Amino acid sequence: MAEYRCFFCKRTISEDHVRRRVRCIYCGSKILFKPRTVETTIEAV
Repeated sequence: MAEYRCFFCKRTISEDHVRRRVRCIYCGSKILFKPRTVETTIEAV
């Protein structure tokens, strides 16, 4: 199950709530993102 976070209040929102309505259930923001679990590093040449 995917997990989303609100950009403004930083709270975690379940995928079930996002399927019904793409808004934060806590603050009403429309900007949600999936936090990355693996950090990516790029080496400059």
